Amino acid sequence: QVQLVESGGGLVQAGGSLRLSCTAAGTIFSINAMGWYRQAPGKQRELVAGITRGGSTNYAESVKGRFTISRGSAKNTMYLQMTSLKPEDTAVYYCNAFPVPYDSWGQGTQVTVSS
Repeated sequence: QVQLVESGGGLVQAGGSLRLSCTAAGTIFSINAMGWYRQAPGKQRELVAGITRGGSTNYAESVKGRFTISRGSAKNTMYLQMTSLKPEDTAVYYCNAFPVPYDSWGQGTQVTVSS
């Protein structure tokens, strides 16, 4: 069973930065491309960024140039560096497989950006 744990969220002013972390049980990072997703209140969950096993990255247009996805030195870690945050980035952020996520999701980490 996949176990995903996200952390690093918080309250930040517009223009600020946050770094999200994801740790996963098992070896899913080594066998899958992984991604960050987010869900804002009243909206569907959306893909924010993805990274392949080889390190190629993909970003949603709304975060290009502001967010950076990366894998940690430990095989089961992944990060999302978020800069120039905007109020519309407010959401619960999740990590999961990319581009097709597993059915099981972690609890997510709340990111709130104040204007």
